[in-house]
Amino acid sequence: MNSERLVAGLDIGSQKTTAIIGEVVGDLPRRPGIKVLGLGQARTTGLRRGVVADIEETTQSIKKALSDAEQMAGAKVDACYVGITGEHIQAMTSKGIVAVASEEISRADVDRVNAVARAQSIAPDRELLHAIPQEYMVDKSEGVRDPVGMIGTRLETEMYLVTIGSSPATNLRKAVERAGYRVAELVVEPLASAMAVLTDDERELGVAVIEMGAGTTDIAVFHEAKIRHLGTVALGGNNVTSDIVHGLGLTQTDAERIKERYGCAYEPLVDPAEVISLPSTVAQGDRQIPRELLAHIIHQRVDEILTLVLRDIEEAGFATRLSAGVVLTGGVAAHPGVAELAAEVFGTGVRVGVPSENLSGLVDAVEAPRFATAAGLTLYAANRLALGAASTGAKRLNAPNVDKLAQRVKTWLQDFF
Repeated sequence: MNSERLVAGLDIGSQKTTAIIGEVVGDLPRRPGIKVLGLGQARTTGLRRGVVADIEETTQSIKKALSDAEQMAGAKVDACYVGITGEHIQAMTSKGIVAVASEEISRADVDRVNAVARAQSIAPDRELLHAIPQEYMVDKSEGVRDPVGMIGTRLETEMYLVTIGSSPATNLRKAVERAGYRVAELVVEPLASAMAVLTDDERELGVAVIEMGAGTTDIAVFHEAKIRHLGTVALGGNNVTSDIVHGLGLTQTDAERIKERYGCAYEPLVDPAEVISLPSTVAQGDRQIPRELLAHIIHQRVDEILTLVLRDIEEAGFATRLSAGVVLTGGVAAHPGVAELAAEVFGTGVRVGVPSENLSGLVDAVEAPRFATAAGLTLYAANRLALGAASTGAKRLNAPNVDKLAQRVKTWLQDFF
């Protein structure tokens, strides 16, 4: 095990905190992968809809999840890549234009035009998280991915800027630091999930990643290999559980257990004759209900969530550009019937995404939709490490071909988003 190649991904959810520790392997720096070494999980009640509501509770959850992952991996980490989500996340498109310094476009020209596009005024209560080049235009030629070496006099870029609320970000960092770790980088969760579950073809053709968590449902739309839209619906699995609590008169714990054991999100899949027993109470005694009633409650809420997601994608103008369909991730996505209901709502192909891209080692431990974000964060970290290795290699060797390799790695990372 190479300690310099250890990375950790931390997904702090509204219900559970998940940590994955892995070793960066593969063809570095061209195509890095992750050998999964350790996985840790801990319950948390410290988040509300993706935002820290109780720092102490969140800190304890982080500490336990990372400690368990370290124990399984047999190694310690001092920093982690942390997922962030919530309604405070905003994105916008920004354009930059520069005159080319000489006849041939250089890397310096590209850096300048990117800097111009990034130079947007951001409110004092917000911070820039991701600045992702969408495409370049050389004179009148559109859709250029890497303009270096091309001939032209005018270079333009379109950049996707993702900003987050300073307060939620600060509280998240503080909780991680109190647990004894350093935040290497914050990453928007649906972007991280996409790294773990999407194929290159899906991102090229047009696909929506829908991450259905406990507190929120997050959306990322890719088209022509670029991130085109991010969105959040402030509803998730906790709302389904609350409906069961109120609809069947159960405690939160019993409702969660019944949902896990007998729940189905698509009513037509349930046998109308099937009956299930509910936990008995002194006041209510023994009770039995048709399983169809439970499915009806879940179906209605999940249908509402997916319909709100569809509306968000329609308003962004991408509902007709999802040639590769929809990929569901997150804990809710694992429930029976969710994919069938989503196919009905979106009218397109739907699959449930599990982490698989560029993963090895203890893959069986993370092959579930709820681990997509944490696994994606480690893959993001692997790409960052590979980019750093390529850059330092270029400096050490001072060789043009290595420098070009470093830049290609950087471009690949940008292309993924």
